[in-house]
Amino acid sequence: MKVGIIQQANSADTRSNIDKLKNNIKSCAAQGCELVVLQELHNGLYFCQTEDPSLFDQAENIPGPSTEEFGKLAAEFQIVLVLSLFEKRAPGLYHNTAVVIEKDGTIAGKYRKMHIPDDPAYYEKFYFTPGDLGFTPIQTSIGKLGVLVCWDQWYPEAARLMALAGAEILIYPTAIGWESTDSFDEKQKQLDAWIISQRGHAVANGLPVISCNRTGYESDPSGQTNGIHFWGNSFVAGPQGEIIANASNEHEEILIVEIDKNRTETVRRMWPFFRDRRIDAFENLTQRYLL
Repeated sequence: MKVGIIQQANSADTRSNIDKLKNNIKSCAAQGCELVVLQELHNGLYFCQTEDPSLFDQAENIPGPSTEEFGKLAAEFQIVLVLSLFEKRAPGLYHNTAVVIEKDGTIAGKYRKMHIPDDPAYYEKFYFTPGDLGFTPIQTSIGKLGVLVCWDQWYPEAARLMALAGAEILIYPTAIGWESTDSFDEKQKQLDAWIISQRGHAVANGLPVISCNRTGYESDPSGQTNGIHFWGNSFVAGPQGEIIANASNEHEEILIVEIDKNRTETVRRMWPFFRDRRIDAFENLTQRYLL
């Protein structure tokens, strides 16, 4: 299966961001992609650097304007499209939601981000209610997609539960970067940890992993931090954790990648981790801490 991953730098001009995305999606389709993945909250800036009630106005219903506009594009080019949207579910109830659009433009399913961070420059708990749809793969014409979002990528339990439910690929729309005052060594440690964790999910579950991050610098409107330099480095790993393709840190890029889904069967025969799991001894995993 040929996959397109769009790594983009965004501005405050939402219309311009969407138009650029649509042009990049068309480019992926022209190169034969069946699946195209977009980064987290791709329509605008990463607004969670501050806590501002007026920013809830950016949220939209699902179905809504974005699913309609991108759905028409998916139907036109016969592609499956992974979106990442700020969902307004009800007054005062909002989610960070990934939506999978089928080749006919309809909504195949959605996933609401389960793990919500609350750190300097990432004040997501102010905006997003934790997801309530569980770790359920989304069935599409190209297979079962295990879609998770950004902070979920640090949790092996989320990847495992998606894999146990039959996901054929793990997909992470992402918005993560460096605070500019961090040292070079600290920045490298953070980036390495991010890549290692997701490659580990690929190995532990014998699945390909797609991670689509944004790039570019976005300032902190409050001035309390020096803003975020999103570190790009979108990548695809195979079921043994091998890097199939990766993007740069600094530049907007489109990765076009061939994924052999049949390798999952081959790898799991060699490394039968699912067979050897001691499910009789894992009950404590549901506890917050054991001391």
